[in-house]
Amino acid sequence: MFGFSVFLGDHFQEEKKQYIKMMHQAGFKKVFTSLHIPEEDSQTVFANLQVLGALTQQLQMELMADISIDGLRRFEIDLKNPRALRQLVEMGVTGIRMDYGVDSQTMAHVSQVMTVGLNASTLTDEIVTDLTRYHADFTNMELWHNYYPRPETGLSRQYVQAINQKWRSLGLKTVAFVPGNHHLRGPLHQGLPTLEEHREIHPLAAAIDLSTCDCDDICIGDEGLTVAVQEQFRSYLQERKIQLHVSVIEEEHATLFIGTHTNRIDDARDVIRSQEARFKEIPTITPNKTEERLKGSVTLDNQKYLRYMGELQITKTDLLADEKVNVVAKVLTEDLPLVDCIFPGDVFELKVGI
Repeated sequence: MFGFSVFLGDHFQEEKKQYIKMMHQAGFKKVFTSLHIPEEDSQTVFANLQVLGALTQQLQMELMADISIDGLRRFEIDLKNPRALRQLVEMGVTGIRMDYGVDSQTMAHVSQVMTVGLNASTLTDEIVTDLTRYHADFTNMELWHNYYPRPETGLSRQYVQAINQKWRSLGLKTVAFVPGNHHLRGPLHQGLPTLEEHREIHPLAAAIDLSTCDCDDICIGDEGLTVAVQEQFRSYLQERKIQLHVSVIEEEHATLFIGTHTNRIDDARDVIRSQEARFKEIPTITPNKTEERLKGSVTLDNQKYLRYMGELQITKTDLLADEKVNVVAKVLTEDLPLVDCIFPGDVFELKVGI
């Protein structure tokens, strides 16, 4: 499942509501928000939580609220009080990620009513023992990694995999964050990834990569994706198709490469090969732009390749120039990480960049 973040410190403008609706239409099913950012006004946050909860209920989306012991005090929420829990449920909150001082008995109690998000970096064997003793419902618990606003403080792939594998025996669903690419969270505006290596790469590429780290759910840490990236997520989530934006070099043969293709099952080491390309009606392709093929180059084989004329490829790595191969377009720099996400048999679409 894919989710995204909505922060509550500002006034809940219509623009934010529209963003939530667009993300829902793209295929996102979960919203993450925070109730323990100390510099935000508590009355504004709580009022906005009510607006957000009403909207996520209307859209049938999950709503996970992050809170600490200090946050509970600020909002005067007693999680051991059934009335307080009912109030949160009625507001649309479906889960609480607990951190910074919330005791195991409280976590166990809340797990009987709603989803509990455990902090992946602070969970210990002792806490698990306590949760078991207090009859926690582990089927109603998730393991949430943190996001890291400060550069160089994000986690390593090896650490995240080790943590996920350690607690897999409890049956916990694991959740981690990738950065957005619009309205990055202040005050640093450096993205909110779990893995440091994801800090500056395409959000969808980071999300696909997280699935290789035994992460079940992925959440956008920042509060914004551009419309183009929202569409790339929609294409991936609903059609299992990866969209690549390209700059066109050779307009004459654009109809041969702009559009939808399938990567061949016999996946080449150096290039992505369209299995449909040579089954089209191929005009004579004369040599042109037979230049060095940097990673992300879209190429068509010309007439010097004889019966291979018309073969469409995208380079996965830098390749030398070949007089038999025309460079007809290039994947835009921001989309280059997505080239590595196209696997055998995957569908991809080449679109003129915006």
